[in-house]
Amino acid sequence: MRVEAFADRQRDHVVRSDRGYPAFVPPKLPPEVDFDVAMVRRLSAADRAVGQLAGVGRTLPNPYLLAQAMVRREAVLSSRIEGTVATLSDLVRYEVAPAAASAGDVAEVYNYVAAVEHVLAPDRRLPLSLPLLREAHGILLSGVRGGYATPGDFRRTQNWIGPPGCVLDTATYVPPPPEHMWECLDAFEKHLHAEHELPPLITIACLHYQFEAIHPFIEGNGRVGRLLVALLLVEWGLLPAPLLDLSAYLEPRRDEYYERLLAVTVDGDWTGWLSFFLDVVAHQAADALHRAQALQSLREELRGRVTNVRSSSLAPRLVDALFETPAMTINRAAEVLGVTHRGAMLNVQRLVEANVLTEVASTARARLFLADDVLRLLGED
Repeated sequence: MRVEAFADRQRDHVVRSDRGYPAFVPPKLPPEVDFDVAMVRRLSAADRAVGQLAGVGRTLPNPYLLAQAMVRREAVLSSRIEGTVATLSDLVRYEVAPAAASAGDVAEVYNYVAAVEHVLAPDRRLPLSLPLLREAHGILLSGVRGGYATPGDFRRTQNWIGPPGCVLDTATYVPPPPEHMWECLDAFEKHLHAEHELPPLITIACLHYQFEAIHPFIEGNGRVGRLLVALLLVEWGLLPAPLLDLSAYLEPRRDEYYERLLAVTVDGDWTGWLSFFLDVVAHQAADALHRAQALQSLREELRGRVTNVRSSSLAPRLVDALFETPAMTINRAAEVLGVTHRGAMLNVQRLVEANVLTEVASTARARLFLADDVLRLLGED
């Protein structure tokens, strides 16, 4: 890490580890924020967009179903930032018929969904805390690549960030050494529960940066850091459910995303990072609002199609299940509806006849069906 690249005021936070290499220890939150006209406008736009999304979310007949769809979209794109190549179709196929899909990257995406559901479960065991984030990390890396990186445990060794093949001396960024990391995490957790002077969205942006700067896990920090944003938006009452998929904006702009975070570290450029984060929130809240309204309209349309099909009272329930996971097998239909295999097969066939489901080729014995209209609205490539 090139210490000479740091601005003078940031160089004060570069320390020498016990082993002699330089590393960065981020100062405690909150930072001083320049609320100039541009920043106030961005904050106002982001607040307004999140408020509108929250309002729609609270009036939906079943916000849980739409939140589940948005979580899966976020899972695919947040994982893609870290280099996975799984698609939404891959994910939903894996969820309903694991034997019909090769694991690999899609297992990582599925773990992200499981981690989000765990931290947002109303009956979860732990409050908002570092142990809760450790549990999320344990789920995220369980049974997949990165499993070597002590899932669920904070690191006890040094990690670093940089181009492939770099070492400590040539790394772009070296986070706090293990002997300094716990002090940083303690300050981070205290700020989670403090009375915040800054507006909530600004505070969330600061906490996301601070988590990434501490980089407390060997691997998986980026996904846990973005999951933290989703958690705080719901935990602090800004959204009724995880309806905001920030990674849809970040994934094609990952270079700028990383540059903005690094600029806070190297130059103390909080204005650049906060402006970028607020733009992300405003853009994606508006997109999620449009997508949520479109998904609700589609749900009503698809339910209408099957309500008139042989007057089945079960088929609309099967439609609802497709907004949680837009794929179906006969066994899943039987579980959702609580009917026999034959009864499930008849109801799935009714959805096929109504062009709600399309059967796709599968390498497993189980027949596999996809809800193409739902996948299309979620932005499947």
